[in-house]
Amino acid sequence: MEHRTIGELMTRKVVSVRLDTPFKEIVQTLADNAVSAVPVLDGLGRPAGIVSEADLLRKAADRSDLSGRTPLPYLEAWERARAEGRTAGELMSAPAVCAHPEWTVVEAARLMEVQSVKRLPVVDETDTLLGIVSRSDLLRVFLRRDDAIQEEITHEVIGRTARLGASGVTAEVVRGQVALHGTVTDPLLIPVLVRMCASVDGVVSVSEDLKGTPAPGEPDDRVDEGRSPERRSP
Repeated sequence: MEHRTIGELMTRKVVSVRLDTPFKEIVQTLADNAVSAVPVLDGLGRPAGIVSEADLLRKAADRSDLSGRTPLPYLEAWERARAEGRTAGELMSAPAVCAHPEWTVVEAARLMEVQSVKRLPVVDETDTLLGIVSRSDLLRVFLRRDDAIQEEITHEVIGRTARLGASGVTAEVVRGQVALHGTVTDPLLIPVLVRMCASVDGVVSVSEDLKGTPAPGEPDDRVDEGRSPERRSP
């Protein structure tokens, strides 16, 4: 199976700022390009961090509210230092959490979840910025057509395991939801098929109505309910 890579999903024309870009210029850059965050690049074009609307709003939240309607938020020392920042280098969240273009959606999504970030700069082997990938970019795999998903499951998943005893399995795909039907010669194949189908790009869920049955020519050791095995002569 071939998964779409981050290099295919990322935005290549990246809006960025420099370490010494002043506060107001950052705000203007976000507004002009309708983005909520930008990478901050060092002198070699490598991401040093990310500066977002949240980073910038920290400065507004740290100001006194003369009306007294809202309390001044408690800020850790490092948060207060960033709230008082004047340039991208002082305001940004650092270090930059980056991805590589050959990564899969799964790898990027897991990193976003672990690091609690909404976007990842994409860099090459020298850490030079190539693009940026966001949560919405990763979700694009779920726009994949049902017939394309069904074809991949039929040929790549079921087809590869057919020689192991899954030749009697069919797949239906509706809105990314996969339903497996049929029989397999080994019940242990059932969870394997489910896991493999779930890993196909665009799959939302997998259900199965699969039964285990002996392959043609193999003896059925099961004894029908209510029947006794035949007695053999000594």
